[in-house]
Amino acid sequence: MNDQHGRRTSRFTRRDVFKASAGAAAVLGAAGLPVLATGTPALADDNGRKNRHGKGLRVEPLIPSRNRGIILYSVRDRISAAPDDSGIPYGFERVLARLAEIGYKEIEFAGYNQHTSILGRQITPREIRKILDDNGLVANGTHTSINPATFEQQMDIAEELGMKNIGTGSDPTNSVYTADWDAAADTWNDLGRAARKRGLRLYTHNHDAAYGFLLDAGPLDANGKPTRSSGTRRLEYFFEKTDPRYVFFEMDVFWAYVARFKHHTYTDRRGNQQTDLFDPILTVAPRTTRFPLFHAKDGNKNPAVGNGYDMVPLGTGDINFQQFFQTIGEQDFHHANWEQDSAPGGAANPGQSIDFASVSYTNMSELTIYKR
Repeated sequence: MNDQHGRRTSRFTRRDVFKASAGAAAVLGAAGLPVLATGTPALADDNGRKNRHGKGLRVEPLIPSRNRGIILYSVRDRISAAPDDSGIPYGFERVLARLAEIGYKEIEFAGYNQHTSILGRQITPREIRKILDDNGLVANGTHTSINPATFEQQMDIAEELGMKNIGTGSDPTNSVYTADWDAAADTWNDLGRAARKRGLRLYTHNHDAAYGFLLDAGPLDANGKPTRSSGTRRLEYFFEKTDPRYVFFEMDVFWAYVARFKHHTYTDRRGNQQTDLFDPILTVAPRTTRFPLFHAKDGNKNPAVGNGYDMVPLGTGDINFQQFFQTIGEQDFHHANWEQDSAPGGAANPGQSIDFASVSYTNMSELTIYKR
């Protein structure tokens, strides 16, 4: 359906709730995990009284307002913009004020720099923290470089900004071999332990390749490397090799559904092709408290493109966020950061990323859950 401005909007129906993950309800039920109710809930009236169909149900936001965030990569063009007279916000002070006005409560960082002409120098983390505080915003994480050489310095910045989570937009390793993921797990366990001592959670963010299959079986190549797969996915292997007290995850929901589209076959140890359909919900649900953060990034299905989806503002695409966030549960624990890599409109439409941030916040706020 379209709104009054001609923009496509999402309207979740009972049918929508069940269509995203084939067989998910049966598998979740068998595993003792939450399954969406089959009845059709009714609303209480404006005064909280039961209407004749309500049976005591009430409606609440699926993503609490305090947990609705944005990664600044989505509006990177306006953070980095030089001062102009267009009326479109630029730099941290103006952009963060506008995001708070839209309704966002949390900020995930993607760098700490703005155009130096704004202040005549680069802004400092302490100055950014004041802007956050002045606008009632909380830093919930960051995409920075995670390595032992600079980790203490990055934690210093995280603490200055008031973060509880520190992370990266890169995979722990790009390798397809278990030995490299084992080494990465050792490093991340050590760094995660150091982070916990300072009141931080260390997290890694996925793209689709992280849910590709390991090469861990079958004949060896000339370098002694395995050439086939047991069917184990890279990041799922990392789940088990890392300590749940020290290492956490941020699922990018868009890239998880791209992984479902792209990474569904592998060659087993005997040389036979096998099919294994990736399910983002069933990946999170058994370990839901290892995922404090999510990228709520939407997409329209498009099999003609390599990723199978085109990125669009949240709530205007085909990904069923209602089902996703309701089924994984723990809505008070999870923090949803809107992201759209393609949000900047360039010189032709310099205000596009801020406009998309507004549309996406509205659609995020309209996701609801029913409780007694």
